[in-house]
Amino acid sequence: MSARIVATDGAPAAIGPYVQARIVGRTVYCSGQIALDPATGQLVDGDVPEQTRRVLDNLTAVLAAAGGGLADVVKTTVFLADMADFAAMNEVYAARFVEPYPARSTVAAAGLPRGARVEIEAVAVLPG
Repeated sequence: MSARIVATDGAPAAIGPYVQARIVGRTVYCSGQIALDPATGQLVDGDVPEQTRRVLDNLTAVLAAAGGGLADVVKTTVFLADMADFAAMNEVYAARFVEPYPARSTVAAAGLPRGARVEIEAVAVLPG
């Protein structure tokens, strides 16, 4: 089975040797997204809720380019620079995902790229 690369201008370009996402069969493996503005490539100014919104906007754009959306996500991993930000991130996250919610892991990271406070990666399964 061959893998297809997903690339969109609606999300930030990769800042390293990786792609925004790859599709294998109907499964989409999305690289972690941080709160980079795709137009400027700069980290958005703002608190954890604002960064989480930008992260989910970026993830939504990658999934749309793959032919899916947040409703197709089956698993996420959330990385937080500070676990004290969990409630603020979770409030925005809960407003963007619908039931049945994806499985999720949330971990504290000693540091995230570009000083980001939030990073989210996802796995989605595209509709039949």
